[in-house]
Amino acid sequence: MPIDNEGRAIDDVVQRLSARYPDIPQATIREVVEAQLAQFEGSPVRDFVPVLVEHESLELLRVGAEAASD
Repeated sequence: MPIDNEGRAIDDVVQRLSARYPDIPQATIREVVEAQLAQFEGSPVRDFVPVLVEHESLELLRVGAEAASD
């Protein structure tokens, strides 16, 4: 996946997660997504990076949202 397409895909991930968790500031969601993205820096195969980033970010946000509601 070309880097510009990956950037758009990551922006889409932020938008989807922001819609799913409207009580979490979008800046916070972007920070979580960017932190997950950094784990794949230097990976030669980039095709599935946005999917993996979304999955890991979703899990972190879900756990955080559950903890905040307790």
